[in-house]
Amino acid sequence: MSVTAVSYAAEGWGAGEVWVKGSHLVWHELPRPRRSLSTRARARVTSTQGGDDRPPPSRSTVAANSARKRAALAPLGQELINRLVAYFAGAEVAFDDVELELDGWTAFQRDVLGALRGVPYGEVVSYGDLARLAGYPRAQRAAGTFCARNRFGIVVPCHRVVGATGLGSYGSLGREYKQRLLALEGVTV
Repeated sequence: MSVTAVSYAAEGWGAGEVWVKGSHLVWHELPRPRRSLSTRARARVTSTQGGDDRPPPSRSTVAANSARKRAALAPLGQELINRLVAYFAGAEVAFDDVELELDGWTAFQRDVLGALRGVPYGEVVSYGDLARLAGYPRAQRAAGTFCARNRFGIVVPCHRVVGATGLGSYGSLGREYKQRLLALEGVTV
């Protein structure tokens, strides 16, 4: 089964991209001002992200503005795009039912993923809290590494994890992006 990449636009945020394989999300590239998302995302998928360092199987791209092609997309892709667009417009949207492609993930990664998906909209936890919630009370750095490698942005809400002394980082998107996501959910840090 091939992986299908679908671009979408989130007003005020830019263009994002989801990659789906059947009923599973393989990747979510958070929206940012337009540029080559597919090239960047493809390069990141082949690095060690979330336990799976294999590149995706054959990939087809569906343009976000092609209604006919989007209608042929697996139901997960279209529904997920609608939910993401609503989220970035300020709606309280849950993603805990989205199935994720987790081949090759360790027990630790699955436990942290489960704990993180349980952090409610509009709430934050520290990296230490996340490690404790996952059952690894001394693994806050490993929990931070998990968040840094998260390939399911928003669906696995690493933006809800903050440092013990403040906001913490948010990879290449930066602290301002993380702060903006939290503000969207009514959280100030």
